[in-house]
Amino acid sequence: MTDLVVRRLLIDLEPPIARHWCADDAFLSALFNALSMSFPVGEQFFIDSVRRGLKELPPEKQQQFQREAQGFIGQEATHRRVHGLFNSHLEKQGLDNRWGPRALVRQAVLEGVDPRHCLAITAAYEHFTAIFAEWILRNHTVLDGSEPRLKTMWLWHSAEESEHKSTAFDLYLALDGSHGWRMKWFRRITMIFLADLLRQTVNNLRRDGTLWKWATWKNAARLLLGRDGLIRQTYRPWREYKQPDFHPAQQSCELSRRWLAEHAGSYTVVTG
Repeated sequence: MTDLVVRRLLIDLEPPIARHWCADDAFLSALFNALSMSFPVGEQFFIDSVRRGLKELPPEKQQQFQREAQGFIGQEATHRRVHGLFNSHLEKQGLDNRWGPRALVRQAVLEGVDPRHCLAITAAYEHFTAIFAEWILRNHTVLDGSEPRLKTMWLWHSAEESEHKSTAFDLYLALDGSHGWRMKWFRRITMIFLADLLRQTVNNLRRDGTLWKWATWKNAARLLLGRDGLIRQTYRPWREYKQPDFHPAQQSCELSRRWLAEHAGSYTVVTG
């Protein structure tokens, strides 16, 4: 079991943010903004999935998972709130969040289904966020030149995503979720997540007026396909999820532990 604690981030998100807040890079800013737009709706779904899954367990297993589930829910609720504040600035800049409403429509179809479906979906998304989080923590220099409060926000979020990546997965296994269902949803979520991320990023660039600029896509190619690029460094850990004996703990979260230990002054632990 993972001992998860809830942390309150010590940054002020009231002051406005620059349009190209991420290292003055239009593509990087649009990509991170797209991800942030998905978080309030997505993380509420993850919270609800873990709550439902926990209730389906027999009492003795509920006790086993109770503390970790509460930590997971607390962390995700904090992420949802912080990114809601961040997203309010994006809305003022004229960006249009289409990802969140689209996700809500898909979630409505899942009302009343076997909770293992929602846990399999959550575990798949958590795998994506975990491998993306590890990439950010490993390549944190992509955030150099950003406002310190925003760099701290993204690295804190990344550290916690890596930290709680096993919770939904373990609940799914505890409810006798099959490898077949896990793979079915992983394939679907891979397509849905990548399509949503691309659509929202392109929409952000279009609204920003930088979609057709050469520098935008030059920077995109470097970020995605370069030696330390996102696709190159995340393909192998993405593929490992397909193994029948896979478990998220097999993928290191040392960078997460190190960041949380070295930046303890950036947050306070919420108790009680």
